[in-house]
Amino acid sequence: MTQAASSRIAEYVAALPLRPDMAVLEIGCGPGVAARLVCRLLEQGHILAIDRSAKAIEQARAGSAAELKTGRIAFRQVAIEDFVLDPNDGLFDLAFAMRVGALDGRHPELQELAMRRIKVALKPDGLLFIDDAPAVRGKDIAAQS
Repeated sequence: MTQAASSRIAEYVAALPLRPDMAVLEIGCGPGVAARLVCRLLEQGHILAIDRSAKAIEQARAGSAAELKTGRIAFRQVAIEDFVLDPNDGLFDLAFAMRVGALDGRHPELQELAMRRIKVALKPDGLLFIDDAPAVRGKDIAAQS
């Protein structure tokens, strides 16, 4: 059963500066609601949606049969602080996260690791959106030691 988008998620996705050819990374996709909305806006691009929870990824795949058939969406079980690009991934034009514990300041040690992983996965001029904070370009993500 596909979960309908809440107004909060629909408005968040609508505000993203998406182009039809973008490579997008969603961090903390949960059951895949936002990823499906993004996928529907991508004509030549694609979205990779990740989540640390196996159950969330299972739900996301189960609710995304039509989108998966397009080849423009993929789901991967991995925590953002452990995320590494697969050889076929390429760099992302845009990454976004809504209500992700590793990126909301509650876990500074995870946030530092996560930001390092995002910086490597995002194009230098790619944009990172975390919750309602202003966008950050990939090249401007603080280099953490």
